[in-house]
Amino acid sequence: MRLRFARGRRDDLQTLHPAYFALVMATGIVSIAARLHGMALVPTALFWLNAVFLAGLVSATGVRILRFPDAVAADIRSHSRGVGFFTMVAAIAVFGTQCLLLGATGAAFVFWVAAMALWVVITYGVLAALMVKPDKPALAEGLNGGWLVIVVAAQSVAILTVLVSSAAAIAAEQRALLMFVALVLWLGGAALYLGIMTLILLRYMFASMAPEDLTPPYWINMGAVAISTLAGATLAEHAGVSPVISEIVLFVKEGALFFWAIATLWIPMLLVLGVWRYLIRGVPFSYDPLYWGGVFPLGMYCVATYHLTRILDVPFLVPLSQVFLVLALVAWAAAFVGLLDSRLNRLPRVQASD
Repeated sequence: MRLRFARGRRDDLQTLHPAYFALVMATGIVSIAARLHGMALVPTALFWLNAVFLAGLVSATGVRILRFPDAVAADIRSHSRGVGFFTMVAAIAVFGTQCLLLGATGAAFVFWVAAMALWVVITYGVLAALMVKPDKPALAEGLNGGWLVIVVAAQSVAILTVLVSSAAAIAAEQRALLMFVALVLWLGGAALYLGIMTLILLRYMFASMAPEDLTPPYWINMGAVAISTLAGATLAEHAGVSPVISEIVLFVKEGALFFWAIATLWIPMLLVLGVWRYLIRGVPFSYDPLYWGGVFPLGMYCVATYHLTRILDVPFLVPLSQVFLVLALVAWAAAFVGLLDSRLNRLPRVQASD
């Protein structure tokens, strides 16, 4: 066995990965997890840091669209990078949730509108572009856990829709409509997970796998069902404002538990695959923006488990949520150090430990 470390490659504006918005997703959910567990200072500090991250990435993406439109168009048509645009939706929705938890309802509403609009454009724009593309890669070449960010985007919008509809001063009819929209997004996201995950398992089990194929977003295999758990729990917690959800609240709770069970059962397998990738096959740890897609599921599992304990009255799961808060904080800090290192130090270095 060997453990190796290497400095990550520095992205420039032209090659900026569309999935870099996972940085905002990860920072936001870790901030929310810290707030739920009563940590002092950390949630607020991460909120303002996340505001800087979001503003910087939005600005960089806008400049990239203007200066390198061909590179952006190529990303949209890419089966490996195109789905990364869904991280924009999830990032904006997660940040909107952070705003709401701080009491900034007006700002949260603005981010909800932006997230919903982006979700429509990217879902029916990027996916349509990939569908009609004449030359497509084989399943083994074009599919990975990153495709499940499609599910994460839908569920993040569903969560923010519930929270905004409950907090905003709107008429009962409008609130009921928004809750119904959130329910549809939750169910649609769940269906997408089952479909995409079936294809991913087919790819894992019946196509050759190289260590390099198990990129960090494979943790979204778990993260997508963790956020589906949270979306279901959030609907159940606010069922009283929707006659429709009140009628099926037991089904919603059962669905949340179903997704949590899937997320939990994924964790040991992901750890085993990580040992195979990094220790047995010696792939070096080196910063990659896609690592933020691995931090996000840890924080999301923490938050989802916390809310599951509330809707099912299972307090014995609270320590599990606390454990994953620690893991998420450590993973976030490690990824952040890697980000700083990749930006500030360009000297190549590889270390190995046998």
